Amino acid sequence: MRRRSLLLGGLGTGVLAAAGALALRPGDNGQPHDAYFRGLQTELKRQGLMRPCMVIDLDRLDHNIAEVTQSVARGGKHLRLVEKSLPSPRLLDYISRQAGTRRLMSFHQPFLNHDVLDMPDADILLGKPMPVAMAATFYRDLRGAFDPARQLQWLVDTPARLREYLALAQGLGTRMNINIELDVGLHRGGVPADEAGGRVLAALLEIIAAHPRELAFSGFMGYEPHVVMLPGLLGSPDELLAQAMAVYQRRVDQLRRTLPELWPALPQAPGHDGARGLTFNTAGSPTYRLHERERLSNDISVGTGLLKPSHYDLPTLATHQPAVFISTPVLKTTGPVRLPGLDDASRLFSWWDVNQRETLFIYGGNWLADPVSPAGLQANGLYGRSSNQEIVNISPSAGVRVDDLVFLRPTQSEAVLLQFGDLVVVRGGKVVDTWPVFS
Repeated sequence: MRRRSLLLGGLGTGVLAAAGALALRPGDNGQPHDAYFRGLQTELKRQGLMRPCMVIDLDRLDHNIAEVTQSVARGGKHLRLVEKSLPSPRLLDYISRQAGTRRLMSFHQPFLNHDVLDMPDADILLGKPMPVAMAATFYRDLRGAFDPARQLQWLVDTPARLREYLALAQGLGTRMNINIELDVGLHRGGVPADEAGGRVLAALLEIIAAHPRELAFSGFMGYEPHVVMLPGLLGSPDELLAQAMAVYQRRVDQLRRTLPELWPALPQAPGHDGARGLTFNTAGSPTYRLHERERLSNDISVGTGLLKPSHYDLPTLATHQPAVFISTPVLKTTGPVRLPGLDDASRLFSWWDVNQRETLFIYGGNWLADPVSPAGLQANGLYGRSSNQEIVNISPSAGVRVDDLVFLRPTQSEAVLLQFGDLVVVRGGKVVDTWPVFS
Protein backbone atom coordinates (compact mmCIF):
# COMPACT_ATOMS: atom_id res chain seq x y z
CA MET A 1 0.00 0.00 0.00
CA ARG A 2 2.83 2.38 0.81
CA ARG A 3 4.47 1.67 -2.57
CA ARG A 4 1.22 2.53 -4.36
CA SER A 5 0.99 5.83 -2.46
CA LEU A 6 4.60 6.71 -3.20
CA LEU A 7 4.59 6.17 -6.94
CA LEU A 8 1.07 5.93 -8.34
CA GLY A 9 -0.94 8.08 -5.96
CA GLY A 10 0.79 11.32 -6.97
CA LEU A 11 1.52 10.54 -10.62
CA GLY A 12 -1.16 12.68 -12.23
CA THR A 13 -0.64 15.71 -10.04
CA GLY A 14 3.13 15.30 -10.21
CA VAL A 15 3.22 15.40 -14.02
CA LEU A 16 0.86 18.39 -14.10
CA ALA A 17 2.99 20.20 -11.53
CA ALA A 18 6.07 19.42 -13.57
CA ALA A 19 4.52 20.86 -16.71
CA GLY A 20 3.48 23.96 -14.83
CA ALA A 21 6.99 24.44 -13.49
CA LEU A 22 8.64 24.59 -16.88
CA ALA A 23 8.34 28.38 -17.02
CA LEU A 24 9.99 28.97 -13.65
CA ARG A 25 13.59 30.17 -13.60
CA PRO A 26 16.24 30.69 -10.92
CA GLY A 27 17.18 34.08 -9.42
CA ASP A 28 19.10 36.93 -11.00
CA ASN A 29 22.84 37.02 -11.89
CA GLY A 30 23.16 33.23 -11.63
CA GLN A 31 22.38 33.36 -7.90
CA PRO A 32 19.82 31.00 -6.35
CA HIS A 33 17.92 33.90 -4.76
CA ASP A 34 16.92 37.41 -5.74
CA ALA A 35 18.37 40.29 -3.73
CA TYR A 36 15.75 40.12 -0.96
CA PHE A 37 16.13 36.43 -0.18
CA ARG A 38 19.88 36.52 -0.77
CA GLY A 39 20.11 39.15 1.97
CA LEU A 40 17.93 37.07 4.29
CA GLN A 41 20.06 33.99 3.66
CA THR A 42 23.27 35.90 4.46
CA GLU A 43 21.83 37.29 7.70
CA LEU A 44 20.29 34.04 8.93
CA LYS A 45 23.54 32.19 8.26
CA ARG A 46 25.46 34.92 10.09
CA GLN A 47 23.19 34.39 13.07
CA GLY A 48 23.74 30.62 12.95
CA LEU A 49 20.05 29.94 12.24
CA MET A 50 20.63 26.76 10.28
CA ARG A 51 17.38 25.10 11.26
CA PRO A 52 13.77 25.59 10.15
CA CYS A 53 12.76 29.12 11.19
CA MET A 54 9.68 31.28 10.87
CA VAL A 55 10.77 34.76 9.82
CA ILE A 56 8.67 37.91 10.32
CA ASP A 57 9.68 40.98 8.29
CA LEU A 58 8.76 44.07 10.34
CA ASP A 59 9.18 46.49 7.44
CA ARG A 60 6.62 44.59 5.39
CA LEU A 61 4.39 44.09 8.42
CA ASP A 62 4.42 47.85 9.10
CA HIS A 63 3.33 48.45 5.51
CA ASN A 64 0.40 46.04 5.93
CA ILE A 65 -0.60 47.57 9.28
CA ALA A 66 -0.76 50.98 7.60
CA GLU A 67 -2.93 49.57 4.79
CA VAL A 68 -5.41 48.16 7.31
CA THR A 69 -5.55 51.08 9.74
CA GLN A 70 -6.05 53.63 6.97
CA SER A 71 -8.91 51.62 5.48
CA VAL A 72 -10.62 51.07 8.83
CA ALA A 73 -10.26 54.77 9.65
CA ARG A 74 -11.81 55.74 6.29
CA GLY A 75 -14.82 53.63 7.22
CA GLY A 76 -15.08 55.21 10.67
CA LYS A 77 -14.77 51.83 12.39
CA HIS A 78 -12.62 50.13 15.02
CA LEU A 79 -9.99 47.47 14.29
CA ARG A 80 -10.07 44.12 16.11
CA LEU A 81 -7.01 41.84 15.79
CA VAL A 82 -7.65 38.14 15.22
CA GLU A 83 -5.41 36.52 17.80
CA LYS A 84 -5.44 32.96 16.35
CA SER A 85 -3.83 34.30 13.17
CA LEU A 86 -1.12 36.16 15.11
CA PRO A 87 -0.39 33.61 17.85
CA SER A 88 2.50 35.32 19.62
CA PRO A 89 2.05 37.67 22.59
CA ARG A 90 4.77 40.05 21.41
CA LEU A 91 3.58 39.98 17.80
CA LEU A 92 0.06 40.83 18.97
CA ASP A 93 1.32 43.57 21.25
CA TYR A 94 3.51 45.04 18.50
CA ILE A 95 0.65 45.17 15.99
CA SER A 96 -1.85 46.48 18.53
CA ARG A 97 0.45 49.38 19.45
CA GLN A 98 1.30 50.17 15.85
CA ALA A 99 -2.38 50.04 14.91
CA GLY A 100 -3.66 51.84 18.00
CA THR A 101 -6.10 49.15 19.09
CA ARG A 102 -6.47 46.91 22.14
CA ARG A 103 -9.34 44.92 20.66
CA LEU A 104 -8.81 41.19 20.15
CA MET A 105 -10.84 38.32 18.76
CA SER A 106 -9.99 35.02 20.45
CA PHE A 107 -10.79 31.49 19.28
CA HIS A 108 -9.06 29.19 21.77
CA GLN A 109 -9.54 29.01 25.54
CA PRO A 110 -5.84 28.56 26.49
CA PHE A 111 -4.94 31.54 24.29
CA LEU A 112 -7.75 33.54 25.88
CA ASN A 113 -6.24 33.00 29.31
CA HIS A 114 -2.86 34.12 27.91
CA ASP A 115 -4.49 37.21 26.40
CA VAL A 116 -5.97 38.49 29.63
CA LEU A 117 -2.59 38.26 31.37
CA ASP A 118 -0.57 39.73 28.50
CA MET A 119 -3.07 42.49 27.65
CA PRO A 120 -5.13 43.18 30.80
CA ASP A 121 -6.59 46.31 29.17
CA ALA A 122 -7.86 44.41 26.10
CA ASP A 123 -11.44 44.30 24.85
CA ILE A 124 -12.00 40.69 23.71
CA LEU A 125 -14.70 39.18 21.55
CA LEU A 126 -14.88 35.39 21.13
CA GLY A 127 -14.72 34.42 17.46
CA LYS A 128 -16.66 31.18 17.81
CA PRO A 129 -19.14 29.75 20.30
CA MET A 130 -17.14 28.07 23.06
CA PRO A 131 -18.34 24.87 24.79
CA VAL A 132 -19.57 25.85 28.24
CA ALA A 133 -16.94 23.61 29.85
CA MET A 134 -14.23 25.70 28.21
CA ALA A 135 -15.92 28.91 29.35
CA ALA A 136 -15.90 27.49 32.88
CA THR A 137 -12.19 26.65 32.52
CA PHE A 138 -11.48 30.23 31.49
CA TYR A 139 -13.05 31.57 34.69
CA ARG A 140 -11.32 28.92 36.81
CA ASP A 141 -7.90 29.87 35.40
CA LEU A 142 -8.52 33.63 35.30
CA ARG A 143 -5.71 35.66 36.84
CA GLY A 144 -4.79 39.34 36.91
CA ALA A 145 -6.69 42.60 36.58
CA PHE A 146 -8.77 41.75 33.50
CA ASP A 147 -12.51 42.12 34.25
CA PRO A 148 -14.62 39.79 32.07
CA ALA A 149 -17.84 41.52 33.12
CA ARG A 150 -16.61 44.68 31.36
CA GLN A 151 -14.05 43.50 28.82
CA LEU A 152 -15.15 40.12 27.43
CA GLN A 153 -17.94 39.20 25.01
CA TRP A 154 -18.96 35.57 24.64
CA LEU A 155 -20.27 34.53 21.21
CA VAL A 156 -23.54 32.59 21.24
CA ASP A 157 -25.31 30.88 18.36
CA THR A 158 -28.31 29.01 19.82
CA PRO A 159 -30.77 29.30 22.71
CA ALA A 160 -29.49 25.97 24.05
CA ARG A 161 -25.94 27.28 24.36
CA LEU A 162 -27.17 30.54 25.87
CA ARG A 163 -29.05 28.63 28.59
CA GLU A 164 -25.82 26.78 29.41
CA TYR A 165 -24.02 30.11 29.73
CA LEU A 166 -26.83 31.44 31.90
CA ALA A 167 -26.44 28.48 34.27
CA LEU A 168 -22.67 29.07 34.38
CA ALA A 169 -23.15 32.77 35.15
CA GLN A 170 -25.61 31.92 37.90
CA GLY A 171 -23.25 29.39 39.41
CA LEU A 172 -20.30 31.81 39.33
CA GLY A 173 -22.31 34.81 40.45
CA THR A 174 -21.08 36.83 37.48
CA ARG A 175 -22.46 38.65 34.45
CA MET A 176 -21.60 37.54 30.91
CA ASN A 177 -21.72 39.84 27.90
CA ILE A 178 -23.42 38.02 25.01
CA ASN A 179 -22.66 38.74 21.36
CA ILE A 180 -24.92 36.85 18.95
CA GLU A 181 -23.54 35.15 15.84
CA LEU A 182 -25.48 35.86 12.64
CA ASP A 183 -25.45 33.78 9.48
CA VAL A 184 -25.13 36.46 6.79
CA GLY A 185 -24.48 33.99 3.98
CA LEU A 186 -21.51 31.83 4.99
CA HIS A 187 -23.83 29.12 6.39
CA ARG A 188 -21.39 28.03 9.10
CA GLY A 189 -23.88 28.36 11.92
CA GLY A 190 -25.32 31.32 13.75
CA VAL A 191 -28.83 32.76 13.60
CA PRO A 192 -30.21 31.87 10.15
CA ALA A 193 -31.29 34.58 7.74
CA ASP A 194 -34.78 33.18 7.20
CA GLU A 195 -38.03 33.50 9.13
CA ALA A 196 -37.04 30.65 11.44
CA GLY A 197 -33.91 32.62 12.24
CA GLY A 198 -36.09 35.50 13.36
CA ARG A 199 -37.66 33.21 15.92
CA VAL A 200 -34.23 32.01 17.06
CA LEU A 201 -33.08 35.58 17.59
CA ALA A 202 -36.27 36.43 19.45
CA ALA A 203 -35.68 33.49 21.81
CA LEU A 204 -32.07 34.55 22.42
CA LEU A 205 -33.00 38.16 23.13
CA GLU A 206 -35.85 37.14 25.46
CA ILE A 207 -33.50 34.97 27.54
CA ILE A 208 -31.06 37.86 27.86
CA ALA A 209 -33.78 40.37 28.73
CA ALA A 210 -35.22 38.04 31.39
CA HIS A 211 -31.88 37.68 33.21
CA PRO A 212 -30.25 41.13 33.42
CA ARG A 213 -28.11 40.24 36.44
CA GLU A 214 -26.42 37.34 34.63
CA LEU A 215 -26.57 38.29 30.94
CA ALA A 216 -26.04 41.50 28.95
CA PHE A 217 -26.58 41.86 25.22
CA SER A 218 -23.38 43.29 23.67
CA GLY A 219 -23.95 43.09 19.91
CA PHE A 220 -23.80 40.96 16.78
CA MET A 221 -21.07 39.25 14.77
CA GLY A 222 -21.60 38.45 11.09
CA TYR A 223 -18.62 36.92 9.24
CA GLU A 224 -18.74 37.07 5.43
CA PRO A 225 -15.58 35.78 3.65
CA HIS A 226 -17.76 34.12 1.04
CA VAL A 227 -18.37 37.48 -0.65
CA VAL A 228 -14.89 37.40 -2.23
CA MET A 229 -14.67 33.62 -2.65
CA LEU A 230 -17.82 32.84 -4.66
CA PRO A 231 -17.82 32.65 -8.48
CA GLY A 232 -18.49 35.97 -10.19
CA LEU A 233 -21.68 34.65 -11.80
CA LEU A 234 -23.27 34.75 -8.32
CA GLY A 235 -22.50 38.44 -7.99
CA SER A 236 -19.62 40.84 -7.49
CA PRO A 237 -18.02 41.14 -4.03
CA ASP A 238 -19.80 44.47 -3.52
CA GLU A 239 -23.16 42.97 -4.48
CA LEU A 240 -22.68 39.95 -2.25
CA LEU A 241 -21.56 42.16 0.63
CA ALA A 242 -24.69 44.28 0.22
CA GLN A 243 -26.78 41.11 0.52
CA ALA A 244 -24.91 40.05 3.66
CA MET A 245 -25.26 43.45 5.29
CA ALA A 246 -28.97 43.51 4.42
CA VAL A 247 -29.36 40.35 6.52
CA TYR A 248 -27.35 42.02 9.29
CA GLN A 249 -29.57 45.13 9.10
CA ARG A 250 -32.76 43.05 9.43
CA ARG A 251 -31.48 41.57 12.69
CA VAL A 252 -30.56 45.01 14.04
CA ASP A 253 -34.01 46.26 13.09
CA GLN A 254 -35.60 43.28 14.82
CA LEU A 255 -33.68 44.04 18.00
CA ARG A 256 -34.71 47.71 18.02
CA ARG A 257 -38.33 46.87 17.22
CA THR A 258 -38.92 44.03 19.66
CA LEU A 259 -36.60 44.68 22.62
CA PRO A 260 -35.47 48.30 22.49
CA GLU A 261 -34.46 48.12 26.14
CA LEU A 262 -31.46 46.00 25.11
CA TRP A 263 -30.24 48.61 22.64
CA PRO A 264 -28.28 50.72 25.18
CA ALA A 265 -27.12 47.67 27.14
CA LEU A 266 -23.51 48.85 27.48
CA PRO A 267 -23.57 52.64 27.27
CA GLN A 268 -20.27 53.32 29.04
CA ALA A 269 -18.40 50.01 28.98
CA PRO A 270 -14.76 50.49 27.91
CA GLY A 271 -14.04 49.34 24.40
CA HIS A 272 -17.66 49.06 23.28
CA ASP A 273 -18.24 52.04 21.02
CA GLY A 274 -20.54 52.80 18.15
CA ALA A 275 -24.28 52.25 18.40
CA ARG A 276 -24.85 53.07 22.06
CA GLY A 277 -22.13 50.77 23.26
CA LEU A 278 -22.96 47.75 21.09
CA THR A 279 -20.35 45.86 19.04
CA PHE A 280 -21.46 45.17 15.47
CA ASN A 281 -18.55 43.07 14.27
CA THR A 282 -17.92 41.82 10.75
CA ALA A 283 -15.24 41.24 8.11
CA GLY A 284 -11.96 39.41 8.02
CA SER A 285 -8.72 39.89 6.13
CA PRO A 286 -10.17 39.11 2.66
CA THR A 287 -13.08 41.57 3.01
CA TYR A 288 -12.10 44.37 5.37
CA ARG A 289 -11.64 46.95 2.59
CA LEU A 290 -15.17 46.39 1.30
CA HIS A 291 -16.60 47.82 4.53
CA GLU A 292 -15.31 51.34 4.02
CA ARG A 293 -18.64 52.44 2.55
CA GLU A 294 -21.23 50.59 4.64
CA ARG A 295 -22.32 52.31 7.87
CA LEU A 296 -23.89 49.50 9.89
CA SER A 297 -20.85 47.72 11.34
CA ASN A 298 -18.51 49.45 13.77
CA ASP A 299 -15.96 46.70 14.48
CA ILE A 300 -13.71 45.16 11.78
CA SER A 301 -11.61 42.01 12.33
CA VAL A 302 -8.27 41.47 10.59
CA GLY A 303 -5.54 38.93 11.30
CA THR A 304 -3.86 36.80 8.65
CA GLY A 305 -3.84 39.55 6.03
CA LEU A 306 -1.32 41.48 8.13
CA LEU A 307 1.23 38.74 7.37
CA LYS A 308 -0.19 37.75 3.96
CA PRO A 309 0.61 34.04 3.60
CA SER A 310 0.12 32.59 0.13
CA HIS A 311 -3.60 31.69 0.37
CA TYR A 312 -4.24 35.40 0.87
CA ASP A 313 -2.98 36.40 -2.56
CA LEU A 314 -6.37 37.97 -3.27
CA PRO A 315 -7.39 41.04 -5.27
CA THR A 316 -8.63 42.70 -2.07
CA LEU A 317 -5.14 42.31 -0.54
CA ALA A 318 -3.14 43.23 -3.65
CA THR A 319 -1.41 46.14 -1.88
CA HIS A 320 -0.32 43.96 1.05
CA GLN A 321 3.19 42.50 1.09
CA PRO A 322 4.15 38.95 2.16
CA ALA A 323 5.70 39.43 5.61
CA VAL A 324 6.20 35.85 6.81
CA PHE A 325 8.51 33.15 5.46
CA ILE A 326 9.89 29.76 6.43
CA SER A 327 13.64 29.37 5.96
CA THR A 328 15.37 26.00 6.12
CA PRO A 329 18.78 24.60 5.09
CA VAL A 330 19.55 22.20 2.28
CA LEU A 331 21.02 19.04 3.82
CA LYS A 332 21.80 17.05 0.65
CA THR A 333 21.91 17.44 -3.13
CA THR A 334 21.63 14.18 -5.06
CA GLY A 335 21.27 15.08 -8.74
CA PRO A 336 18.33 14.14 -11.00
CA VAL A 337 15.21 12.66 -9.46
CA ARG A 338 15.51 8.93 -8.70
CA LEU A 339 12.30 7.36 -7.46
CA PRO A 340 12.41 4.18 -5.35
CA GLY A 341 11.61 1.19 -7.55
CA LEU A 342 12.15 3.11 -10.80
CA ASP A 343 15.78 4.03 -10.20
CA ASP A 344 17.38 5.05 -13.55
CA ALA A 345 13.99 4.92 -15.29
CA SER A 346 13.19 8.07 -13.30
CA ARG A 347 15.16 10.03 -15.92
CA LEU A 348 11.86 10.45 -17.77
CA PHE A 349 10.76 13.00 -15.20
CA SER A 350 14.03 14.91 -15.38
CA TRP A 351 13.76 15.02 -19.17
CA TRP A 352 10.21 16.35 -18.93
CA ASP A 353 10.99 19.10 -16.42
CA VAL A 354 14.28 20.97 -16.05
CA ASN A 355 13.29 21.77 -12.47
CA GLN A 356 13.53 18.07 -11.58
CA ARG A 357 17.17 17.76 -12.66
CA GLU A 358 18.47 18.62 -9.19
CA THR A 359 17.20 16.98 -6.03
CA LEU A 360 17.46 18.67 -2.65
CA PHE A 361 16.68 17.22 0.76
CA ILE A 362 15.83 19.96 3.23
CA TYR A 363 15.80 20.17 7.03
CA GLY A 364 12.20 19.37 8.01
CA GLY A 365 9.25 19.77 5.70
CA ASN A 366 5.63 18.79 5.12
CA TRP A 367 4.47 22.24 6.20
CA LEU A 368 1.39 24.06 4.95
CA ALA A 369 3.62 26.18 2.74
CA ASP A 370 4.53 26.91 -0.88
CA PRO A 371 8.13 27.15 -2.15
CA VAL A 372 9.00 30.75 -2.97
CA SER A 373 12.78 30.98 -3.40
CA PRO A 374 14.83 30.00 -5.32
CA ALA A 375 12.43 30.44 -8.24
CA GLY A 376 11.54 27.08 -9.77
CA LEU A 377 11.75 25.24 -6.45
CA GLN A 378 8.99 22.66 -6.25
CA ALA A 379 7.75 19.86 -4.07
CA ASN A 380 7.95 16.34 -5.48
CA GLY A 381 4.46 14.84 -5.63
CA LEU A 382 5.79 11.44 -6.71
CA TYR A 383 8.33 10.80 -3.95
CA GLY A 384 5.98 11.81 -1.13
CA ARG A 385 6.07 14.19 1.83
CA SER A 386 8.37 14.08 4.85
CA SER A 387 8.44 16.09 8.07
CA ASN A 388 12.08 15.10 8.60
CA GLN A 389 13.97 15.45 5.29
CA GLU A 390 11.60 16.54 2.57
CA ILE A 391 12.56 16.24 -1.09
CA VAL A 392 12.27 19.32 -3.29
CA ASN A 393 13.55 19.78 -6.82
CA ILE A 394 15.00 22.57 -8.93
CA SER A 395 17.06 23.22 -12.05
CA PRO A 396 20.82 22.68 -11.65
CA SER A 397 21.32 26.15 -13.12
CA ALA A 398 19.94 27.63 -9.89
CA GLY A 399 23.28 26.71 -8.31
CA VAL A 400 21.82 25.57 -4.97
CA ARG A 401 24.43 23.94 -2.73
CA VAL A 402 24.41 22.08 0.58
CA ASP A 403 23.93 24.54 3.48
CA ASP A 404 22.19 27.09 1.29
CA LEU A 405 18.76 28.12 2.58
CA VAL A 406 15.48 27.72 0.76
CA PHE A 407 12.40 29.81 1.55
CA LEU A 408 8.71 28.96 1.62
CA ARG A 409 5.57 31.01 2.20
CA PRO A 410 3.10 29.56 4.69
CA THR A 411 -0.33 29.07 3.15
CA GLN A 412 -1.91 30.31 6.38
CA SER A 413 -0.65 31.67 9.68
CA GLU A 414 -2.75 30.34 12.52
CA ALA A 415 -1.37 26.79 12.63
CA VAL A 416 1.97 27.16 10.87
CA LEU A 417 3.38 29.92 13.09
CA LEU A 418 3.19 27.59 16.09
CA GLN A 419 5.49 24.94 14.59
CA PHE A 420 8.92 26.60 14.76
CA GLY A 421 9.44 27.85 18.28
CA ASP A 422 10.36 31.52 18.62
CA LEU A 423 9.66 33.74 15.62
CA VAL A 424 12.76 35.30 14.07
CA VAL A 425 12.09 39.02 13.66
CA VAL A 426 13.96 41.03 11.02
CA ARG A 427 14.05 44.71 10.12
CA GLY A 428 16.13 46.16 7.31
CA GLY A 429 17.25 42.63 6.51
CA LYS A 430 18.81 42.17 9.98
CA VAL A 431 17.66 39.95 12.84
CA VAL A 432 16.51 42.29 15.61
CA ASP A 433 14.67 39.97 18.02
CA THR A 434 12.99 36.63 18.63
CA TRP A 435 9.40 36.43 19.82
CA PRO A 436 7.88 33.40 21.56
CA VAL A 437 4.61 31.95 20.32
CA PHE A 438 1.67 30.82 22.42
CA SER A 439 2.21 27.54 24.21
